[in-house]
Amino acid sequence: MKGADAVARILKQEGVEFMGCIPYNTLEEAAAVAGIRPIIFRQERVGVNLADGYSRVTNGRGTGVFTMQAGPGAENAFAGVAQAYADSAPILLLPASAGLDRAGVRPTFSPSQSYREVTKWSERVNLVERIPEMMRRAFSQLRSGRPSPVLLELPTDILGGDLPESALNYRPVKRFRAAGDPQEVREAAKALTRAKRPVIHAGQGVLYAEAWRELITLAELLQAPVMTTLSGKSAFPENHPLALGTGGATTTGPVVHFLKRADVVLGIGCSFTRTHFGVDVPPGKLMIHSTNDDSDINKDYSIDHAIWGDAKPVLTQLIEEVKALTGASEDGEAAKEVRAVKEEWLREWMPKLTSDETPINPYRVIWDLAQAIDRKQAVVTHDSGSPRDQMIPFFEAVSPRGFIGWGKSTQLGYGLGLAMGAKMAAPEKLAVNVMGDYAFGMVGLDVETAVRERIPLLTIVMNNSAMGIYDSDRFPVANERYGTKYLTGNYAEVAAALGGYNERVESPSEIIPAIGRARQAIAAGQPALLEIITREERAFSHKDR
Repeated sequence: MKGADAVARILKQEGVEFMGCIPYNTLEEAAAVAGIRPIIFRQERVGVNLADGYSRVTNGRGTGVFTMQAGPGAENAFAGVAQAYADSAPILLLPASAGLDRAGVRPTFSPSQSYREVTKWSERVNLVERIPEMMRRAFSQLRSGRPSPVLLELPTDILGGDLPESALNYRPVKRFRAAGDPQEVREAAKALTRAKRPVIHAGQGVLYAEAWRELITLAELLQAPVMTTLSGKSAFPENHPLALGTGGATTTGPVVHFLKRADVVLGIGCSFTRTHFGVDVPPGKLMIHSTNDDSDINKDYSIDHAIWGDAKPVLTQLIEEVKALTGASEDGEAAKEVRAVKEEWLREWMPKLTSDETPINPYRVIWDLAQAIDRKQAVVTHDSGSPRDQMIPFFEAVSPRGFIGWGKSTQLGYGLGLAMGAKMAAPEKLAVNVMGDYAFGMVGLDVETAVRERIPLLTIVMNNSAMGIYDSDRFPVANERYGTKYLTGNYAEVAAALGGYNERVESPSEIIPAIGRARQAIAAGQPALLEIITREERAFSHKDR
């Protein structure tokens, strides 16, 4: 068999059902022969984004795979991989490259070298006989420890090389999870039970470990309010009495209130990285950090109790220790305070969330979307810029992976591919992508990919004809003289030309009915795009409130 056939057979053994690609790539044909569906995109970045969304929503039970042709294909995918790396998304990248005889010859592009800064593991197959070994190592990296993109470069002469059938001795890789050191868990439990105002800071590791039930149990035992990171949003139901919401570049009033007043902060399944897209923990707190990546411990914060391990076994250990120390707490005072602070914060924002003004306030779009869909049967994501900063505080996620929050690198247009991947991972659910007009300009032609590949999702484009997050006062000459801030376009017509259901919405009263009609089109198998004409909105629920 050829090397490409060996790779395809291994992917099939590992349960891979589809592979994103852009022709021409030898692996595409080999995968199709093996029964793996090739999905062709308008650009590589969206294909990587789809693989990312698929891997997140399947929680590692399915693997998003993307293969790139040698040279420009491998080069074009970089932005999507950088974002997946920033957000710890486990995707398998299989770029082709020039033959081994051209390695190190300028200007030959080497994916395994160039991608090392944005992957967990990046290597090249140098002998066709090593394909089984290198694929096993790649899947081991994907399924153990901190999730991240993994890359295996496949030179053209390796893909076209001959491998005896007898050499393909491959067994699928199992996932391994580590529990915490019992003594460290015991000390952390003691600190938590002594705390007067504990707060739990939950990250995406809770989602990958499927530890959301354990998180609820521990929070209720301790009567500890829970906030999530941006990528951890939906790890804790945001309609729970102890839910504070998500901490990001924008956040909720309860997150700010409780984090300031906390005496102990437990970080579980998070990195505690200081970033614009997170909320800094104020000084003076006793810090407990549980993570499966030891490089995060003591990185940006001085940690009092560190627990190296995966979220599910560590939470189970903590629950047992807390029960042994105190039993269950049912005083309910923390929940009362959460409710009071949340009500006060929402009163401030209700005029915008329910506004009847035109052009439509973007907060009204977010509020009506939440009312118009069954959030337990949906996967919703945002794009970067204003859609993210407006959605994160106010769209309540009520089920695990019902919302995909992402940030840090934040390429415009990322949400479209994410929602496509989410729909492939959970075809029974409504997949929703909320983006701005500038983001649509980056990736909008891949609506045709959704039409052609029969991936029916809902895209909401909030069109304010501007790059709304950029403050005109900072660039007055460029804006006034050359109009650098402003855009034009009728995106509903673009969607129509690409074969999607479309509507242009200009009245607040039409938002919910339009979503209903779009859902009918989606139920019939057609991707839908709603272009909602919105105003620029400069008010945000900031973390420094």
